[in-house]
Amino acid sequence: MPISITAAFDFTLDNPTDLILQFEAAAIPEQTILSTRTTLSCGEDCVRVPAHEAIGERVLVHAQGRFDVRYEALVEVNRLAPDLAGLAQLSPHELPGDPLEYLLDSTYCPADRLQSFAEDEFGGTTGGDRVLAIHDWIARHFTYEAGSSNSTTTALDSFVERRGICRDYAHVLISLARASTIPARYVSCFSPGVTPQDFHALAEVFLADDTIEGGGAWYIVDATGMAKPQDTVKIGVGRDAADVSFLTSFGPSHFGDKTVAVREVSAR
Repeated sequence: MPISITAAFDFTLDNPTDLILQFEAAAIPEQTILSTRTTLSCGEDCVRVPAHEAIGERVLVHAQGRFDVRYEALVEVNRLAPDLAGLAQLSPHELPGDPLEYLLDSTYCPADRLQSFAEDEFGGTTGGDRVLAIHDWIARHFTYEAGSSNSTTTALDSFVERRGICRDYAHVLISLARASTIPARYVSCFSPGVTPQDFHALAEVFLADDTIEGGGAWYIVDATGMAKPQDTVKIGVGRDAADVSFLTSFGPSHFGDKTVAVREVSAR
């Protein structure tokens, strides 16, 4: 069933400032953009470049004063959602080049600090079973609480506090997966199941693909339980939230209003 997306936000810049925006559904094989419309108040001072892993696009902006963004899209998700249980993990020497970076620590995901805990808590499990055990542990021990974290909160902070929002849940799952030698990356996305409606964050893990001998694939895992692989519309991917923020400002900015509405609609 197609997913309808409407998003709008605005901000004000006191001085000429450079920004990076990433808020549009990515045109990739697992999802088809049926229609799309983006309105930006930037005239000629906007440039599009490929985003991380060439999944989606970043819009580079140089602006001053009030800046408005409006986005509408209709997207058909074509993603398969196999059961993770029983899927094997690949040793680092078996991995293709791209997933290797997602075994390493990043700004918000200090996985090395959680290696001992991961082995103590989830020892005896591997691969998809380990990922499911991590997901279930977060579901049991964490409280979803708006305003409980900020732009400096790391996975280690969230692990100690045992609370957070979607980005924090994703960072913890990613860190525990990497601590288990499973490549994991951050995904910004839209989903109709997100409450309250907003830009959403979840994780992808790289595990063996049973349909290809010796092959692997990325699998979506949402620690909050709000988004499902079959209704998740990807915006972009990265090592953590720093790589795929919908707004990155290289100077002071004053954020205004934001609205996001995502829903399933009947096929046309």
